Amino acid sequence: MFEFNWPWAALLLLAPLLANRFWPRPEAAEERSVEGERVTLLHPHLEILRASYRAREPGKPLATRLYRVMLYLFWAALVVSLMQPQWLKPHTEVKTAGYDLMLSVDASHSMDALDFTAEGRQVSRMSVVKGVMDRFVDARRGDRVGLIIFGSQAYVLSPLSVDRLATRQLLDGVVPSIAGSGTALGDAIALGVKKLRERPPGSRVMVLIADGDNTAGNFLPLESARLAGLQGVRIYVIGVGSKEASIPILEDGAVKYRTDLTMDEDTLQQIATLSGGAYFRATDTRALEEISRRINELEKTEVETRTALIPQPLYRWPLGVALAALLFIGLFPEGRKRFVKRVASA
Repeated sequence: MFEFNWPWAALLLLAPLLANRFWPRPEAAEERSVEGERVTLLHPHLEILRASYRAREPGKPLATRLYRVMLYLFWAALVVSLMQPQWLKPHTEVKTAGYDLMLSVDASHSMDALDFTAEGRQVSRMSVVKGVMDRFVDARRGDRVGLIIFGSQAYVLSPLSVDRLATRQLLDGVVPSIAGSGTALGDAIALGVKKLRERPPGSRVMVLIADGDNTAGNFLPLESARLAGLQGVRIYVIGVGSKEASIPILEDGAVKYRTDLTMDEDTLQQIATLSGGAYFRATDTRALEEISRRINELEKTEVETRTALIPQPLYRWPLGVALAALLFIGLFPEGRKRFVKRVASA
């Protein structure tokens, strides 16, 4: 489809006609300069003399007519180029049916706790979360996956997208305390519900990875979980941490033991129940398979088709015509002299 981006610029096509109609012409008896030559008209009956010469002229010289045409063509081509002609090429984007999954990952200071063991050495909660969720995201082909991280506040790190690789790379770059040292668990759930409620119902899923602690934010976790249930958002919770009395954590380059990092498993289970989801432990090797199985039992979002018109600019063509006309005018200056003389004598 063809269109002009600035169609109102077509009014400039009238400029030469208006200039020819209203531009003041030189007086017959005054001195004027044509191509550097000063001409003084002293004949007492100039109109009679002019009429006699006009009667003997066979018509407009060809150079004069061509010069006038080239001038108008030059101006019209410039105006058309200014109007920004463009060809709109339709581009259809088809999104396959899938689920809308929002990952909410705890990125508070407590995720530095070293209460997991891998190959005989202590690893942090964040390392376990990254390993678990990287495999989960990689397996969700065709689904739209988003990422929320929360510490003292909750942030959308990645909107819902089918680009799973980008989501995995963003998750790999998350470090504890990147969003603050606190834990706004309720705010993270509320933010995820806000983003998912804009999607079609039936496949709204949130995967929450946290230790159940809530020390910051404006929303309580259970209130947000009730809100999720009302909006049709199922929350599948993966609890990370342990219930040991004293838990090691890496602080200031040294391992310290703290008693306030115990996982609140009861709160996490209630969040899952209130939203219609389920609760799993991060140490359960079958947790991801079970979450995937339950998600696959939900209703998929219908296929979405969107057509966008991509503009392809065409201003180069009229601009090329204008340059060609300008070149012709420059190659035949004799036409300009005749044209100026004719205008002056009109």
